[in-house]
Amino acid sequence: MGTLINMLPLFLLFLLLKPLQFVRITDPYLSNERREELEDYLDDLYSTGPTKPPTKEAFKTHVIIDSEMPLTERSYCDQEMKMKRVHNRLYCVKEHFFLRASYEDIQEICNNMFVQCKNGIRKCHRSRGIISGVHCALKSGVMMPFCEYTSSYKMGWVFITCQWQDDIGEIIPVSVNYILAI
Repeated sequence: MGTLINMLPLFLLFLLLKPLQFVRITDPYLSNERREELEDYLDDLYSTGPTKPPTKEAFKTHVIIDSEMPLTERSYCDQEMKMKRVHNRLYCVKEHFFLRASYEDIQEICNNMFVQCKNGIRKCHRSRGIISGVHCALKSGVMMPFCEYTSSYKMGWVFITCQWQDDIGEIIPVSVNYILAI
């Protein structure tokens, strides 16, 4: 009868190896601010620890529309998903929403009463006013940059989830659950 030591010596050697460390990025054309952003992005991408809690900046970056491209453009989602780097550790996300509204208007929705989300599990907040946005649904692809999305222009009531953020002492929007079209 063999033991773990003499049956799988190569496996045990791999367990003893140190994890790979990233080399500091030394591109003379990158500003210090962009270099720090890139290093943070790579750390997030390749980390194996728990995910970071949602932040105000992440919601602004991934959900709020700041481009002048028409929302009815067929390739809207393909371009915005890549430009805003919306993915889950380089894997395509199944669906995503972009909203054309100010962050302050979206944050105000968090103060509205709870309603049932589309999936019936979580509690959402529904907007009082009509908001326009784009729904992106994965058409094909598994990993970035090969993700292809169908873009659907939506105008209606927005259902979002919110969460309290201790470090800034306010409630922030976390994700868009869906847009109930009018």
